Amino acid sequence: MEKSIKIIRNPYEEPYHINLIFKASNGESMGQLEIYDNADRLKKLADVLEDFPFKDENKYLWELGSEKPEDRFAFYFKCEFSLIKHTSDCLVGIRLNNNEDGIEKSISEFNIQCKPAELNKLGQLFREFSKLEKETLTWNGVNGKVE
Repeated sequence: MEKSIKIIRNPYEEPYHINLIFKASNGESMGQLEIYDNADRLKKLADVLEDFPFKDENKYLWELGSEKPEDRFAFYFKCEFSLIKHTSDCLVGIRLNNNEDGIEKSISEFNIQCKPAELNKLGQLFREFSKLEKETLTWNGVNGKVE
Protein backbone atom coordinates (compact mmCIF):
# COMPACT_ATOMS: atom_id res chain seq x y z
CA MET A 1 0.00 0.00 0.00
CA GLU A 2 1.30 3.49 -0.86
CA LYS A 3 0.14 7.00 -0.07
CA SER A 4 -2.94 7.93 -2.02
CA ILE A 5 -6.11 9.95 -2.19
CA LYS A 6 -9.00 8.80 -4.34
CA ILE A 7 -12.23 10.73 -4.65
CA ILE A 8 -15.28 9.35 -6.43
CA ARG A 9 -18.00 11.82 -7.41
CA ASN A 10 -21.61 10.66 -7.43
CA PRO A 11 -23.71 13.23 -9.32
CA TYR A 12 -26.01 14.87 -6.75
CA GLU A 13 -27.79 18.23 -7.02
CA GLU A 14 -24.93 19.58 -9.12
CA PRO A 15 -23.57 22.12 -9.78
CA TYR A 16 -24.35 23.33 -6.24
CA HIS A 17 -23.82 20.28 -4.05
CA ILE A 18 -21.57 17.28 -4.57
CA ASN A 19 -21.59 13.80 -3.12
CA LEU A 20 -18.09 12.35 -2.76
CA ILE A 21 -16.59 9.09 -1.57
CA PHE A 22 -13.24 10.13 -0.09
CA LYS A 23 -10.61 7.37 0.28
CA ALA A 24 -7.07 7.93 1.53
CA SER A 25 -3.99 6.05 2.72
CA ASN A 26 -0.55 6.94 4.02
CA GLY A 27 0.84 3.50 3.20
CA GLU A 28 0.12 2.10 6.67
CA SER A 29 -3.35 3.37 7.57
CA MET A 30 -6.37 4.04 5.43
CA GLY A 31 -9.90 5.34 5.66
CA GLN A 32 -13.01 6.04 3.63
CA LEU A 33 -16.01 8.31 4.16
CA GLU A 34 -18.98 9.53 2.12
CA ILE A 35 -19.28 13.32 2.30
CA TYR A 36 -21.45 16.10 0.89
CA ASP A 37 -20.06 19.56 0.13
CA ASN A 38 -20.53 22.67 -1.97
CA ALA A 39 -19.16 22.20 -5.50
CA ASP A 40 -17.23 25.50 -5.22
CA ARG A 41 -15.00 23.81 -2.63
CA LEU A 42 -13.19 21.88 -5.37
CA LYS A 43 -12.14 25.13 -7.08
CA LYS A 44 -10.99 26.58 -3.74
CA LEU A 45 -8.88 23.45 -3.10
CA ALA A 46 -7.36 23.81 -6.57
CA ASP A 47 -6.50 27.47 -5.91
CA VAL A 48 -4.95 26.74 -2.52
CA LEU A 49 -2.96 23.62 -3.45
CA GLU A 50 -1.63 24.94 -6.76
CA ASP A 51 -0.23 27.88 -4.79
CA PHE A 52 1.34 25.78 -2.01
CA PRO A 53 3.31 26.61 0.11
CA PHE A 54 0.96 29.33 1.17
CA LYS A 55 2.09 32.91 1.22
CA ASP A 56 -0.18 34.19 4.00
CA GLU A 57 -1.01 31.15 6.12
CA ASN A 58 0.74 27.94 7.15
CA LYS A 59 -2.25 25.67 6.68
CA TYR A 60 -5.57 25.19 4.93
CA LEU A 61 -8.39 23.25 6.54
CA TRP A 62 -11.09 21.40 4.58
CA GLU A 63 -13.55 20.49 7.30
CA LEU A 64 -17.15 19.31 7.20
CA GLY A 65 -19.60 18.17 9.86
CA SER A 66 -19.05 17.76 13.58
CA GLU A 67 -18.10 15.07 16.07
CA LYS A 68 -20.22 16.60 18.84
CA PRO A 69 -23.27 14.40 19.51
CA GLU A 70 -25.42 17.46 20.28
CA ASP A 71 -24.81 18.73 16.71
CA ARG A 72 -26.40 15.51 15.37
CA PHE A 73 -24.33 15.63 12.20
CA ALA A 74 -24.11 12.53 9.97
CA PHE A 75 -20.29 12.64 9.68
CA TYR A 76 -17.09 14.50 10.49
CA PHE A 77 -14.45 15.06 7.81
CA LYS A 78 -11.14 16.89 8.20
CA CYS A 79 -8.38 17.23 5.64
CA GLU A 80 -5.70 19.72 6.71
CA PHE A 81 -2.85 20.78 4.41
CA SER A 82 0.18 22.25 6.18
CA LEU A 83 3.95 22.62 6.26
CA ILE A 84 6.02 20.51 8.65
CA LYS A 85 8.07 22.79 10.89
CA HIS A 86 11.82 22.92 10.23
CA THR A 87 11.53 20.92 6.99
CA SER A 88 10.50 21.55 3.41
CA ASP A 89 7.92 18.74 3.59
CA CYS A 90 4.15 19.02 3.82
CA LEU A 91 1.50 17.17 5.71
CA VAL A 92 -2.03 16.17 4.78
CA GLY A 93 -3.75 15.46 8.10
CA ILE A 94 -6.89 13.35 7.71
CA ARG A 95 -9.65 12.49 10.19
CA LEU A 96 -12.75 10.58 9.08
CA ASN A 97 -15.61 9.76 11.46
CA ASN A 98 -18.96 8.30 10.40
CA ASN A 99 -20.49 9.33 13.77
CA GLU A 100 -22.09 5.92 14.23
CA ASP A 101 -22.22 3.96 17.49
CA GLY A 102 -21.54 0.34 18.33
CA ILE A 103 -20.42 -2.05 15.61
CA GLU A 104 -21.15 0.54 12.88
CA LYS A 105 -18.59 3.01 14.32
CA SER A 106 -15.68 3.89 12.01
CA ILE A 107 -12.95 6.46 12.78
CA SER A 108 -9.70 6.90 10.86
CA GLU A 109 -6.98 9.44 11.60
CA PHE A 110 -3.56 9.61 9.99
CA ASN A 111 -1.13 11.88 8.13
CA ILE A 112 0.25 11.74 4.61
CA GLN A 113 3.71 13.26 4.26
CA CYS A 114 4.60 14.77 0.87
CA LYS A 115 6.53 17.51 -0.95
CA PRO A 116 5.12 20.91 -2.00
CA ALA A 117 5.32 19.92 -5.69
CA GLU A 118 3.17 16.89 -4.91
CA LEU A 119 0.48 19.11 -3.39
CA ASN A 120 0.75 21.39 -6.42
CA LYS A 121 -0.02 18.33 -8.58
CA LEU A 122 -3.02 17.51 -6.36
CA GLY A 123 -4.21 21.08 -6.89
CA GLN A 124 -4.02 20.62 -10.67
CA LEU A 125 -6.09 17.46 -10.33
CA PHE A 126 -8.71 19.31 -8.25
CA ARG A 127 -8.84 22.01 -10.97
CA GLU A 128 -9.75 19.37 -13.58
CA PHE A 129 -12.11 17.54 -11.18
CA SER A 130 -13.91 20.82 -10.33
CA LYS A 131 -15.31 20.94 -13.88
CA LEU A 132 -17.67 18.11 -12.78
CA GLU A 133 -17.17 16.31 -16.08
CA LYS A 134 -15.33 13.26 -14.76
CA GLU A 135 -16.13 11.02 -11.80
CA THR A 136 -12.81 9.98 -10.24
CA LEU A 137 -9.73 11.81 -8.97
CA THR A 138 -6.73 9.62 -8.09
CA TRP A 139 -3.43 10.91 -6.62
CA ASN A 140 -0.44 8.91 -5.39
CA GLY A 141 1.80 11.83 -4.47
CA VAL A 142 3.82 12.03 -7.65
CA ASN A 143 1.21 11.30 -10.30
CA GLY A 144 -2.51 11.37 -10.61
CA LYS A 145 -5.40 11.40 -12.99
CA VAL A 146 -8.97 12.51 -13.36
CA GLU A 147 -11.22 10.17 -15.31
